[in-house]
Amino acid sequence: MTPEMILDIGRNALWVTALLSAPLLLSALAIGVLVGMIQAATQIQEMTLTFIPKLIVMAIALVISGSWMLGLLTDFSIRLIQSIPGLIG
Repeated sequence: MTPEMILDIGRNALWVTALLSAPLLLSALAIGVLVGMIQAATQIQEMTLTFIPKLIVMAIALVISGSWMLGLLTDFSIRLIQSIPGLIG
């Protein structure tokens, strides 16, 4: 097992992690900016006002992209487990 193999596995793991977190983080970012603009326009500065919309949008994003996320994680895990014999010797 060479250092290049380890770096390749680590790079793939980081890429899968970024892909898995992207739908939830981007939806939270979008709703946070939208609610922030509404708060700035109406001068309502309540900190808890953004929590419920973010929670709802993140739940919707998880329902919509959950099967894709699970498939991506499953495919990565299967490829990693199947590559174990080649990594060992």
